[in-house]
Amino acid sequence: MITVLAGGVGAARFLSGLVRVSPPAGVTAVVNTADDVTLHGLRICPDLDTVTYTLAGAVDPGTGWGLAGETWQVMEALERFAPVAPSGSAAGLTWFRLGDRDLATHLYRSARLGEGAGLVAVTAEVATAWGVEATLLPMTEDPVQTRVTVAGEGEIGFQEYFVERRHDVAAFAVRFAGIDQARPAPGVLAALDGADGVVIAPSNPIVSIAPVLAVAGVRDRLRARRRQVVAVSPIVAGAALKGPAARLMAELGHEASVVGVARLWTDVAGTLVVDEADAALAPEVEAAGMACVVAPSVMHGPDEAAALARTTLAALA
Repeated sequence: MITVLAGGVGAARFLSGLVRVSPPAGVTAVVNTADDVTLHGLRICPDLDTVTYTLAGAVDPGTGWGLAGETWQVMEALERFAPVAPSGSAAGLTWFRLGDRDLATHLYRSARLGEGAGLVAVTAEVATAWGVEATLLPMTEDPVQTRVTVAGEGEIGFQEYFVERRHDVAAFAVRFAGIDQARPAPGVLAALDGADGVVIAPSNPIVSIAPVLAVAGVRDRLRARRRQVVAVSPIVAGAALKGPAARLMAELGHEASVVGVARLWTDVAGTLVVDEADAALAPEVEAAGMACVVAPSVMHGPDEAAALARTTLAALA
């Protein structure tokens, strides 16, 4: 069994390659939920949904999130209410776009949670409905929220930073509200303990992987079996392929390179997979305390994702 710590688009693409080269039933993804948000009375789990839709072969290939062939009639209809919504009200907001088909997932999840079901059970039901064979686990069933301190505004929610402001404002701090009380979701620690190997997927180290590692017991479990943990760098040639990972690292005082990634993860992973563009930095990665595997890591499509998964599995072996 392989357990993968996962964030959003990069992790989802990696997982789509992994289930092509390894039996899907033997793959477990522990997915970040600190990005989750409640809007229009609905519980939205962006990373869980991106992983689900990608493994189902239903994700929008252009964005890497949402559903292919989506329509937006509900969002367009909500815009009618913008002029009458009171200042500060979240009623009728449309900056967080929810597609018409995507809404069905949030409606089902919210109704099941309202009936008293746990997020682990509901996630399994959603994955099964989409034909996903891998096991998807939220990192916790307790509320955790990523909060970002930005220039000129103070602290705001992650989705306000990432979506509403298009992560185009300087960040000075990131914290995970509620993390001290968050217990690992049922099955998470067992998935880490029972895995033949653990992979840290190519996800934003600051806002996708850090909250997973911060859940009680997770970091300790990985430290205890560090040699069986392989991480894949989300940074290539000093830049993130998608999202603000490199800029966030720099703004928060970390080196925005594979060396910076190695320094963040050296206590929990014994090996780092880096792209060929960063081959010259392999000695610095090793000086940071990690073995370094150099291989093509940019997932242009399914074949490249599968090849990266094979490389990662070979590093685990």
